[in-house]
Amino acid sequence: VFAHYSAIASSGYRSLDENQRVEFDVAQGPKGLQAENIRPL
Repeated sequence: VFAHYSAIASSGYRSLDENQRVEFDVAQGPKGLQAENIRPL
């Protein structure tokens, strides 16, 4: 599943830490499955 930083549901600077747990929705993108609405847990 592809994940782009712009799909991180956060205000301001969007980042995730290595091994950070997240939840997300899966959608069909132009090149296959991609994560949307990525939310840190």
